[in-house]
Amino acid sequence: MSGHTQVAAGVSADAAPQPVAEPIRVVVVDRHALMRRSLRLLLESERDVEVVAEAHDLTRAVRRARDRRPRVLVLDLAPSSTSSLRSLRERLPRTQIVVVTMEESPAFAQRALAAGALGFVAKDRADTDLLDAVRAAARDEEYVSPHVAARLAALHRARTGSHLTLREVEVLRQIALGHTSVEIARKLRLSPRTIETHRAHIQRKLGVRTRAELVRYALRRGLLCA
Repeated sequence: MSGHTQVAAGVSADAAPQPVAEPIRVVVVDRHALMRRSLRLLLESERDVEVVAEAHDLTRAVRRARDRRPRVLVLDLAPSSTSSLRSLRERLPRTQIVVVTMEESPAFAQRALAAGALGFVAKDRADTDLLDAVRAAARDEEYVSPHVAARLAALHRARTGSHLTLREVEVLRQIALGHTSVEIARKLRLSPRTIETHRAHIQRKLGVRTRAELVRYALRRGLLCA
């Protein structure tokens, strides 16, 4: 036998072993224990994701994140809590945030992204979208559930050149879907009088007078998609 070390054909003796990628470290934050468990099972179904901690509120989430140093925080968020995202980003600058929520309003999605979230996933699409969102966030890339992204694009088109506010676009969409002012007020947690004021502003800005004209505008701008 030769004194030289034998090397398998086609493999260089100097070739270094390929490094194994570390799994994406994730903390899951949701006030409901059952939902936390479901999200954890979903995320850990893939080898490239590791849930390192759970929390049921933001205070504990910050504590867990500082201890476990996750790459991504999966956060259940209500529309009324968007302001907390900015504080969370400041306190956890190295952790990206993926919002998972029951509220699919494109206006809410836009506020969440503007406040510092890098992902926005509807809970009823978590089984298909959440892993993609976590992986994108780990790469510092934005991800929005596709059907919400379509409505975000429609919202942008509706605002371009019309000077409608985010709230006015949402009211316009609800009107075009056939809801009454009382129903819209209940859905958006506003008073019927406020909805009527928004409607008057929308009609003035768009130069229209009837519901039919509002519906046609919404259809042209894609506001009734998804």
